[in-house]
Amino acid sequence: MASNSTKEAAELRELSPVVEGPPPALPKGTIDPIYAAKAKALNAEIQKIGMGWYQWQLFVVVGFGWASDNLWPIVTSLILPPVSKEFDLDKPPLLSLAQNIGLLVGAMFWGFGCDIFGRRWAFNLTIGITSVFGLVAAGSPNFVALGCFAAFWSFGVGGNLPVDSAIFLEFLPGSHQYLLTILSVFWALAQLLATLIAWPLLGNLTCQETSTTCTRSENMGWRYFLICMGAIAMVMFFLRFVCFTLFESPKYLMGRGEDEQAISVVHEVAKRNKKSSSMTLMDLQVFDQEGQQGTNASAVLARKLEKLNLTHVRALFATKKLAYSTTLIMLVWAFIGLGYPLYNAFLPYIQSTRGASFGDSSTYITYRNQLIIAVLGVPGALIGGALVEVPRFGRKGALSVSTALTGVFLFASTTALTSNSLLGWNCAFSFTSNVMYAVLYAYTPEIFPTKDRGTGNALTAMSNRVFGIMAPIVAIYANLETAAPVYVSGALFITAGVLVTILPYEPRGKASL
Repeated sequence: MASNSTKEAAELRELSPVVEGPPPALPKGTIDPIYAAKAKALNAEIQKIGMGWYQWQLFVVVGFGWASDNLWPIVTSLILPPVSKEFDLDKPPLLSLAQNIGLLVGAMFWGFGCDIFGRRWAFNLTIGITSVFGLVAAGSPNFVALGCFAAFWSFGVGGNLPVDSAIFLEFLPGSHQYLLTILSVFWALAQLLATLIAWPLLGNLTCQETSTTCTRSENMGWRYFLICMGAIAMVMFFLRFVCFTLFESPKYLMGRGEDEQAISVVHEVAKRNKKSSSMTLMDLQVFDQEGQQGTNASAVLARKLEKLNLTHVRALFATKKLAYSTTLIMLVWAFIGLGYPLYNAFLPYIQSTRGASFGDSSTYITYRNQLIIAVLGVPGALIGGALVEVPRFGRKGALSVSTALTGVFLFASTTALTSNSLLGWNCAFSFTSNVMYAVLYAYTPEIFPTKDRGTGNALTAMSNRVFGIMAPIVAIYANLETAAPVYVSGALFITAGVLVTILPYEPRGKASL
């Protein structure tokens, strides 16, 4: 009987919808084989169901996370000049330092936490926390309070991309992975929206750069702006939590030993897409050996302990090529993590202070220029999505060229002798940097194997956030009224662009592992 049972199980495995496993270059034994087989079966069933109404709704609400990831750092940069004026700050970049600390802690907490308490709560709470503290920050009585609230709202913001990208990929058919690149449009639109609202509020209801005094009543614009941004985040939270039903990830449920619930979610997604699924509980349980569930409590505990002993981290450095690739992409994220906020986060401040030397220091002109710059980011994100599929150019070519050009345009901006010429160089910077981010967000997860992708994304995110914390510190000691931060930022982008050219993998035209 036992022999017949084993034979039957083997036959069922042969018939199960499982794709090929990872290539030989990956180390063996770093993941539970039963868990891996079940995950492949679920992936195959999601592919059969295809892209439907549920995934398109998910695309929109996940886009809120992408938007939030860019919206709130932009908010911080936009309010920096009037906040600095009202509170008479000696070191304005301290506000960005508080923000970046919150982003780092948030990325770590929510990124790892969603594996413990599930995706659904993390998915909804990140934007909810952001909206609450964004609204509360509008009433800040002093700079210390504002810095604390900025750190708290950033704690929510920091979890958006790690959590949202995991949710989207776990419900997305492999044939539609390109949509991960298209999500960057939400990132660019957020900057446009924030700047569009900031222009009348911060341009007309805040103290001028040339003002000798600045009272709260004369400088209410930045507070109204925070209320607007907090309200937008609250609407996003409402649409996610009330109007959209997010199902728990089938692979997350399966990993907890809840195979029956995982199958139920697959059938519910098929139903939402007006299709049907023939997957049964047996299609997962067939992979259990000798009647033991490979995803029971003990197996789950074993995998948790694997994470604690850095199994998945070691897997990304298991061969020379993997170690080389992982190290380089972490460096690219780190250099961009320092270069981008060093310049972009302080752009309104740089424009207003340098505008004074051009005889054009009004806050109205400062935020009008910011709006023009933001508009150029939208086509940049779309073009980035198209460039990655160009033959003999691909991901690496698009990423390398756009990153290096971003640095070149920053260097060129130091030659500006008029406000309009500075605006022109900043528009070029906005366009190429949005191309860069669109490609970077798509390229990074593609070069990590599926079983270690979360760890790889965590390593790159931490590299980015840690160096982001360094940006305001550099800005404080470099003096924002000089071009020093611009030179440092430009050099970092060019260096990152060069590093991309020696990355060993080009995923264009290849299915992610």
